Amino acid sequence: MALSSLLAVLLLAVSASAHCTRELLIEATDKYVAAQASGVFDDFVALAAPNLTYTENEVPKAITEGVLTESIKIDHNRSIHDTVECATFTEIIAASNPHQYVIGTRMVVSDHKITLIESIVTDDGDWAFNATGYEYWNSLENWDPIPEDRRDTREVIQASGNAYFERFKNESVVVPFGVPCSRLEGGASTAPLNMTGDSCTLAGLPSTLVVTNRRFVVDEVMGVVDIFLGFPGLDRSQGQTPMPDSHMFRIEEGKIRYIHTVSSCVEAGCGFNGTIPTSRVRRIRHS
Repeated sequence: MALSSLLAVLLLAVSASAHCTRELLIEATDKYVAAQASGVFDDFVALAAPNLTYTENEVPKAITEGVLTESIKIDHNRSIHDTVECATFTEIIAASNPHQYVIGTRMVVSDHKITLIESIVTDDGDWAFNATGYEYWNSLENWDPIPEDRRDTREVIQASGNAYFERFKNESVVVPFGVPCSRLEGGASTAPLNMTGDSCTLAGLPSTLVVTNRRFVVDEVMGVVDIFLGFPGLDRSQGQTPMPDSHMFRIEEGKIRYIHTVSSCVEAGCGFNGTIPTSRVRRIRHS
């Protein structure tokens, strides 16, 4: 009995050490947003591990060469915090900034230090990009914390978002779309298709597409799961090469209420020859 009790205590200690506190993760996202707003990231980098990996649109970079060096006027930001996986996701909308952006950033923490920062940095020419539209439709939505007695489990939240991508390769998969449900892609919303109903289904879904390399951030308090992934065929100029993509799902009582996407392309317009409302010459960031 004594041995089993000791083992139970040790297992509990190991489990606790693998978890992060919500406060630690909130500090990381707060400092990340402040760094992006100011273009000064000394306080933020102080939270990083010496072996930090930093990428933008899946391209490894030094932080000193990336978008964090820019002072950006942020119109909206939202962060979720996963105390089981020690990970965060932050959505940034910069519609009134001289150079518009929508940015999705995933961070991973280990031993109280940030070890991985993955940013999907989108601007004019990326998938359906419209920061003004993104800000507008987001302002009409309610992403408040879920009351404690109505929160879904972590498993339900993750499974609800994951079902969406399982349906991409198998039409028989039932996706738990709520009513209403709306999808916001780059700034283009499906809501006008059915303002009071399920516009997520009306917008259509693939049926033969395998979505790769899914990385989950789950926040039970907010009822949200974000999935970082590779989206094949998104940029037609690249064939079936998976493109950097983030889908964030708001789950309420086991049903999908909102979906926000941030998707980066290699070529302006994603190879659709003007059928996506974008046109520009892709900028090159200078270090």
